[in-house]
Amino acid sequence: MRPLTKCWKTNNMESPDFIQAFESGDFPPEGFNHKAHIKLAWTYLNQFSEEMAIDKTCRAIQNFDRLHGDGTKYHVTLTVAAVKMVYHFKQNSNAITFEEFITEFPKLNTSFRQLLYQHYRKNVIGDPLAKTTYLAPDLLPFK
Repeated sequence: MRPLTKCWKTNNMESPDFIQAFESGDFPPEGFNHKAHIKLAWTYLNQFSEEMAIDKTCRAIQNFDRLHGDGTKYHVTLTVAAVKMVYHFKQNSNAITFEEFITEFPKLNTSFRQLLYQHYRKNVIGDPLAKTTYLAPDLLPFK
């Protein structure tokens, strides 16, 4: 891995810089927290359709996991659900920046699991199949 010469903080990075660092593998794994996952989805949704943003987010996280991990942390259903939730909230937002967006909808960052469990039972998310195959919500479908 290349030595990092910058201080990496997702809230200080403009979206194009964030995407470039993430896709190139320069973004440090210790900086890829939940908020960074949400920013990744938000940034792709600003550039692409929901379907394409889902595809790009999934591919980017899978690649990141292969580059910085052992390739076993990526979870398809959680990733797709996260993009779909961000998409839902973006439809009701006038935010220009990610920080404005996450301030407007803090539950995406602070209460993500609660939002997720409105759509899924825990056993569905915990099913090993959900890690490798997208499982649709069993409680409340995404709109």
